[in-house]
Amino acid sequence: MINRLSQNIDFHSQALVLRSERQRLIASNIANADTPGYVARDFDFSRALSDATAASRGGAGARPAALSGSDLALRYASNPQDSMDRNTVDMDRERASFADNTVKYEATLRFITRSMRTMMDAMKGHNAG
Repeated sequence: MINRLSQNIDFHSQALVLRSERQRLIASNIANADTPGYVARDFDFSRALSDATAASRGGAGARPAALSGSDLALRYASNPQDSMDRNTVDMDRERASFADNTVKYEATLRFITRSMRTMMDAMKGHNAG
């Protein structure tokens, strides 16, 4: 029972780490929108989460390792319109990605908070009876 609870929390905490890393990358893209030659970067969130959770299932008591940008398979964006300075940041795409990732980060954070609150309530109820 405890293993299932900790696996659930581990999964969502890893998702939170990855969402945070993706937010950092998107913010970097936005910050470099006017940098000549800058190539926008991102990663496949689903694949990265799958890889991270596969690593956590590697053995009994294994915990997922925190990932950083160097551990992720970064993709480089191509700009649908050619630009004179070869910058591939599409501000519309980046703003949409930033907003989408922010909403999903908040949802993951709320899920973790509610899961922890539910576990605490269950433990309190068990001790009271």
